[in-house]
Amino acid sequence: MVHEVFLGLGTNLGCREKNLRDALNKVRNHEKIFLERTSSIYETRPVGGPQGQPWFLNMVVQVKTYLKPHDLLRELKAIEKEMGRKPGVRFGPREIDLDILLFDSVTIKTDQLEIPHPRLKERAFVLVPLLEICPAARLPDGTLLKGVLEKLNPSLEDVVFYKGSPI
Repeated sequence: MVHEVFLGLGTNLGCREKNLRDALNKVRNHEKIFLERTSSIYETRPVGGPQGQPWFLNMVVQVKTYLKPHDLLRELKAIEKEMGRKPGVRFGPREIDLDILLFDSVTIKTDQLEIPHPRLKERAFVLVPLLEICPAARLPDGTLLKGVLEKLNPSLEDVVFYKGSPI
């Protein structure tokens, strides 16, 4: 069975645009992950984590996959590791971050994985690019993410259009 998935990509270390392009290429070239759509890139203020870290470049991609949620997570973590991501401070700077935001209309909560992403509803930097490529996106409970974003309006000033889709 093929699954529809939305992934969040973020980076604030090194050559940020190159990091996003490299991550996209690794996702696109994976034999079991099929890239469908990519959002524009947004520059965003860091949320949480150490003071003074660089702003992030963030984007969202829609993929299709035959992988189950935990298997997809394992593949994404392998891409992060291959790109030089090391364990570090929570919400700290990173070369690349690949998160599963939504996976079909599934809800999962385990020690390793939570879907929808546990902070999806709090983060304009994820909602803006997600809604760019899927304006009708909903949470598994049917909540329209457009309405969630409208409630976050004050944080929108920290989500700045940076560049069109890198693909």
